[in-house]
Amino acid sequence: MARTTKTEGKTFSLHWGSGIIEEEVQIVTPYHRPTIQLLKFTEGAAAGTYEIRFCHYDQYGRFQRSPLIIDENELPALKKALAGAPKLRKLLAKLVP
Repeated sequence: MARTTKTEGKTFSLHWGSGIIEEEVQIVTPYHRPTIQLLKFTEGAAAGTYEIRFCHYDQYGRFQRSPLIIDENELPALKKALAGAPKLRKLLAKLVP
């Protein structure tokens, strides 16, 4: 299942700054929920910048601090989810010529 999730009120905090999750896309697989987030820094050394976080949540919705692994068969669903996240799509497009 592919989805663009509502991020209103979702925040993050890292060593170099904190802010809001401006856009987020997520798919649900039998093992986890691969997620791509657009982080907008509003405080700290990175204030005023954007970063992309590739992460995942477990099946219960808990954030996981481990590498994101995506099966190639799940890429079409993730691409579909990105349709609802224009800023993320634009930044990710810079990865491929």
